[in-house]
Amino acid sequence: MTETYLAQAVSAADESGSYDTNAKFLLADKQILARILKYAVSEFQDMELKDIISCISEEIEVGTRPVDPGLSNLGRIMESNAEDNVPGEGRIYYDIRFSAWHKGMEMKFLINVEAQRSTDPGKLGYHLENRILYYLARMVSAQKQTEFFHSDFDSLKRVRSIWICMDCGKDGDSIEEIGLVRRAVFGGNGETEEIDLMKGIIIHVRKGENLEESRNILISMLEKLFSGMGAEEKKQVLTAKYGMVMTVELERRMRVMCNLSEGIFEEGIEKGIDQQLAKQIRIKIGKGKTVSQIAEELEETEERIETLMEKMGIKL
Repeated sequence: MTETYLAQAVSAADESGSYDTNAKFLLADKQILARILKYAVSEFQDMELKDIISCISEEIEVGTRPVDPGLSNLGRIMESNAEDNVPGEGRIYYDIRFSAWHKGMEMKFLINVEAQRSTDPGKLGYHLENRILYYLARMVSAQKQTEFFHSDFDSLKRVRSIWICMDCGKDGDSIEEIGLVRRAVFGGNGETEEIDLMKGIIIHVRKGENLEESRNILISMLEKLFSGMGAEEKKQVLTAKYGMVMTVELERRMRVMCNLSEGIFEEGIEKGIDQQLAKQIRIKIGKGKTVSQIAEELEETEERIETLMEKMGIKL
């Protein structure tokens, strides 16, 4: 029996590529994007998943080039250069960008999905909300001469920037919205009105194993998708519990991620985290902090702080 596109994406154990790259392509599968739209974007809540899948454009852009060819009507990107370039401002690369046509509203939505490993301003060097607003602003301004021309501002398309944040604690599963609200500050009737042109949506996914299942179906599905369980078990859960079809591509990507999470993810990503922690540890030691104080402020265990200090040749 020939495997479907989603099925082989979880299965090819010898594929090359990075954990982050495979995570982006995995999220770019139409079945997963449809569930993100249904359970995180209010305008799509009343639509059937099959109808949402059909309304997602074939041109799903991912910020890295496709590793291998092949298309399916359920999953697979067609274009890959998801960049936004403004002269004098440099380039930004979206993780995933696509459009969706809402048939009931007769309206086009421009969607951006980002996979975010950390929300800690201390690690990022900025507050995530500001970056989300920047992305939203770029998605709106980039529509001139593409979605509308001259001064036809009423033709602006609604934009949604969706951020899947994967660093929450065991009670942190939640979904938040950032948007614009019009309210009277003098005169008028004092009522507020939501302006739905642009919205940022933050999906907080918990890290760790043996978590109590989230009551939110989207978060529950994403946590299973990125959990440490084996590929075969993951395929069974996603199929039986969440009704997903195991296309060749989806299954291959999941298989690759399961392998990389034990190798490249631990060695490569963790090395980068260690370097950042080492820098923060030096700063805090210079301020006279103790190991316990450093561990508490950096939300790490004392054992890990001591291990890193030993590697750095630092003794208190």
